[in-house]
Amino acid sequence: MPTRASVKRYVRRQVMRAAYRTDLHRPLDPNLAVYGAYWNRGAACNPASIHAKARELAPHIRGVWAVSSRHRDRMPPGVPYVIEGSRPYWRAMATATYLVNNSSFPGGFTKRPGQRYLQTHHGTPLKTMGLDQRAYPELARKADFAKILAHVGQWDFSLSANPHSTEVWDRVYPGSYQRLDLGYPRNDVYFTATAEDIAKIRAELGIHTDQTALLYAPTHRDYREGFVPDLDPERLARELGPDYVVLVRAHYFYGRSAEVGGTSTGCVLDVTAHPRVEELCLAADALITDYSSLTFDYACLDRPIVVHAPDWDTYRTTRGTYFDLLSGRPGDTPGTVTATSDELVEVFRTGEWRSPASAALRTAFRGRFCPYDDGRAAERVVRRFFGVPFAPPSR
Repeated sequence: MPTRASVKRYVRRQVMRAAYRTDLHRPLDPNLAVYGAYWNRGAACNPASIHAKARELAPHIRGVWAVSSRHRDRMPPGVPYVIEGSRPYWRAMATATYLVNNSSFPGGFTKRPGQRYLQTHHGTPLKTMGLDQRAYPELARKADFAKILAHVGQWDFSLSANPHSTEVWDRVYPGSYQRLDLGYPRNDVYFTATAEDIAKIRAELGIHTDQTALLYAPTHRDYREGFVPDLDPERLARELGPDYVVLVRAHYFYGRSAEVGGTSTGCVLDVTAHPRVEELCLAADALITDYSSLTFDYACLDRPIVVHAPDWDTYRTTRGTYFDLLSGRPGDTPGTVTATSDELVEVFRTGEWRSPASAALRTAFRGRFCPYDDGRAAERVVRRFFGVPFAPPSR
C-alpha cells in the first residue's frame, strides 16, 4: 500500500515533468549554461574550473549549477544553483544553450536542437569504462549499456587530458561528438598556484611547515562494500614519526568520512570532506594511491607518487585495466610500487620514494599522460566551447 508521502512524491514528479515538457517549447536562452559534476554532488572538477574561467572570459554567460538537495551545502557562497528535480532545475535544463558535466545529469532530460553539451569526464581511464565493461560479468550485470549509448548520443564535445584518454573514449563511448584534446581544466591550478597559496592551504589543514605530508587517496573497489583501506594510516604515521602527517581521502562513493580511527588524531587527518581535492594535492609532498585517476593529475606536480597495490591481481580480474600500472615500464608506472604495509614504511624510511629511479619513472609517466596540461586548459576549453575568440598577440 503506497504511503501518503510516496504518493505525494509521485504526484510532484509528474507535475514537474509536465511543466518541463511545456518549457521545452520555450526559446533557448543564448546566455545560460548549466553545470553539473559527479551526479550533482556540487561544484567540482573540470566543470568548476570551466565555470570559473567562463565568468572571467565570457561574463555574459550566466552559469547555474545542478545540485541534489543533500549536497546543496557543498555549493560555494555566491555561486548560483538549482536543486535537482525542482521547477527551476527543469526550466534551466529545458532552456539552457550550454550544458557542461563530468558525468551525467540524473533524472534524464531531452536534449534540444541548438543545445551544446560538453562532456568533460573526470579522470584518465586506467580501469575499463563504457562498452569495455561488457567483458566483465559483474560490471555488465549492473550497467545499462543502452542508457550509456543514449547519453553519449547527447554529447557535442568530449574533453581529453591525453592521447590515451582520447583513444579509449572513442572506443568505449562511440558517437558523433567532436574531440577536444585540450587538457584538464581542473589541473590548471597545479601550474598556477604560488608558494604562498600552498603554504596557506597547508596551514589551514594544520600541517606544520617542517612536516612531510603524504596524501593517501585510494579508489573504490567494485568487489567491496564500504571504505576498507589497504593500509593502516595510523600505523604508517606512527612508524614514520611526527615529521610526517598522513592525509586520508576516501573515494566520494563512500560518503564524507574515511572514519580513520573515528576522528582525525595526531598525524592522521581525515580529509575526505574537504571540498577540493586539488588543494589536498597541492598540500601533499607525495601521493600514496592505488588505481585512482588522481595519479594522473598529481603527476602534473612532478612530486613523488607511491603505488600501494596489494590487490592488483584481484582488481585487474574483476574490473579490468588498460595497462599494467605495476610493470615498472617507463610510461606505465609513475613511481615506487609496494604491496605490503612493511614495504610501504620501508620506502619512506630509506628514501626510495624520492629516489632518482622513482623520478625517472615519474618523468616518463608525465610525458605520456600530461602532455596538454600547462595551466591554460580552462581558457582553451572556454574559448572553444563558448566561442570566445583568442586575443590577438600584442605587438
